This record gives sequence, C-alpha cells and structure tokens, in this order.
Amino acid sequence: MIRIGQGFDVHRLVPDRDLWICGIKVPHHSGLLGHSDADVAIHALCDALLGALAMGDIGKLFPDTDPAYKGIDSKILLANVCSRIADAGWEIGNVDITIMAERPKFRPHIDAMRECLAQTMQIPADCVSVKATTTEKLGFTGREEGIAAMAVALLCK
Repeated sequence: MIRIGQGFDVHRLVPDRDLWICGIKVPHHSGLLGHSDADVAIHALCDALLGALAMGDIGKLFPDTDPAYKGIDSKILLANVCSRIADAGWEIGNVDITIMAERPKFRPHIDAMRECLAQTMQIPADCVSVKATTTEKLGFTGREEGIAAMAVALLCK
C-alpha cells in the first residue's frame, strides 16, 4: 500500500533573521519571517507527509498561536511528524522538495540539506531529493520578497 502527499509553503524575506532551509543555515543578507525558524522547505515537507495520511497540516498540529513553537527549530517539527507516521504504521519511501528563490544560490548547500533531512527523518539520503529553481525574476520570489517551497512524499505500508 502506498500514499502520496504534497505540500507548499511561502515565507517573506526580512532583514535581521537567519535563513534556514532544509535544516541548514544558509548565508544570506535576510532570513524568512515566521513564528518558528520559518524553514519554508521543511514546512512544505511536513505538509506533504501529513497530507499523505490525511493528518492535517503543520498549522493544525503546531499552531503559530502557541508560544511553545515560537522560534522552534523546524527539524523538531519534522521529527514529530515522522514519529506520527511511524506510529500509524507507515514508512517514508522518498521525498522530493523544490525551493523557489532568485537568491541565494542553493547548489552549494544541497548535499548538506539532503543529509540533514535524511538524518532527521531517519531514512537513507538517496531517498531525499532537494532541488532549487528561480522564477526568472517573476512574482514575489523573483522580486526577492520571499521564498517558496513545494514537496511531495511517498509513504509505504
């Protein structure tokens, strides 16, 4: 038995914040605004994993109105989601993430991102794909106002 889920998230870029993507601190002049560390890629991934089992989304499980999640490392949220999946009797087959941003360039960080996510999800790194693309200077990502990410996940029973 298999299940597929997809997730999407967006966060605004602002000065004076660290930029966290796929659990890795990426050097940049701005970071993403959010209640947690605003790791847009992990948020999309969590929603893909949760969506595969119709468990809702991270906004439902970890609401931004709850002070317990203020500034939280999104890897903690991902680990919690993975525990829920395992408790329901499912395993992660593979995940695929696409990050949409003009800058910074993510190519130098992709391998570290894949390793970080694989370790957090306790799956082999070759089951984790991370890609980045620009939007050809179109839209809010093209104007460097924010970063978007989408993810798909395959779960197996």
